[in-house]
Amino acid sequence: MKRSRARWLYIAPPIFFFWVFGQMDKLGISVIITNHKFLQDLGLLGETAKIGFLMTGFLVFYGFANIAWGFIVDRIGPRKTAIIGTIIWGFTMILGGLSSSYGLFMVSRMILGIGEAVLFPVCNKLISNWFPPKEFGRAQSSWIIGDYLGPAIGIPIIIFAISLGGWEASFYLLAAFSLIINLPLFLFLTRDDPKQHYAVNAAELQYIQEGQKTKQSSNITFGELLRNYRYWMIWLVMLVDSVLFYGISFWLPTYLEKARHFSAALMSSWTSSAWLLALITVLLVGYIADKTRKPSLIGTVIFVIGAIALIIATSTGNSSLAAVMMDIGLAAVGGVLEISQLLLVDYSSKETAGKAAGLMGFTNIVGGFTTAFMGYLVEVSGGNFTTAIIFLVFNAVIGAIALFTLVPGERKDALNQSENFEANSEA
Repeated sequence: MKRSRARWLYIAPPIFFFWVFGQMDKLGISVIITNHKFLQDLGLLGETAKIGFLMTGFLVFYGFANIAWGFIVDRIGPRKTAIIGTIIWGFTMILGGLSSSYGLFMVSRMILGIGEAVLFPVCNKLISNWFPPKEFGRAQSSWIIGDYLGPAIGIPIIIFAISLGGWEASFYLLAAFSLIINLPLFLFLTRDDPKQHYAVNAAELQYIQEGQKTKQSSNITFGELLRNYRYWMIWLVMLVDSVLFYGISFWLPTYLEKARHFSAALMSSWTSSAWLLALITVLLVGYIADKTRKPSLIGTVIFVIGAIALIIATSTGNSSLAAVMMDIGLAAVGGVLEISQLLLVDYSSKETAGKAAGLMGFTNIVGGFTTAFMGYLVEVSGGNFTTAIIFLVFNAVIGAIALFTLVPGERKDALNQSENFEANSEA
């Protein structure tokens, strides 16, 4: 019997769009803060550090809620969790568009953080339930490319919406995307487990189940996971990657406009190209990681490339070269995110995947404070971004060291198990 491909046709698309529109909601603010009318309406003109706290407020609640959703998703399942989260963030985007003060807008961002905190636990749980380890790299790519495609296409869409109906219109449009597209996808396409899905035939179910039996940590408990130093190295990698992700993504449009004096149109083009390059990097890294089975080594190299790119960006007088280097820096962040999520699912189990991802998502709190801290560094430097970018370089070096500790004996057991699984499948 030929295997059905329900895991790719019914699970991968919803989690892809989950991140596409989730990232539009989360990171669209990086473009909206360049809008003079928005800053004027909320009393934020010249308040760089206060602007940075818009992302901090979101991510503090996002980080703590990640832990809670991690336990919830393991209890009620990823499908129900995704539906609840999508409804929350859809309506908070409407609240954001209705906001007339900084305080009310901050409240909307905080509640949005609670809703969007379902992203990591839901996607890692679905992938752990639906895919064999040999497909983890490509499966993780299915949502991580949405993570980067969302801002790539979202930034021009948001700018267009603002030009037609003001900054408020962009929030109403983003709410519609979540409630009209994301919600039905999870309602009608997904199920928590392949055994429950109407489109999974016996051959695909056997393929998934046999592949998951080879997983070296299939019976690991949450307590055992927390005692595994490898998990905490991945946690550290995720922490510094969050610093880099939010530091670059939030301030990149402002950096290009204020420090490199790009026009709004040119800023939009370079920012979108950064997200597209990150998307390509994610796809490439996922493929290479599945083929080589050496994700920690790959991630180490990517971190080093990102650090070098950021150093060049701060030292060059050529604005176009600086933009290219910042794009490469964001692409490196995407590649490392792919690696960290692949390792997370590989080291956890089906029973602990939600909680493990939730605890990992807590690292976003540090990323949130990064936006405010970088805003402070820029403010005290008189609008100069050099110190803030060097701060990001320091974090990339820490991440490279953390991943390098996992390189010795890189996943030999997982490689042997994958080869045995392939041999059994052929037999």
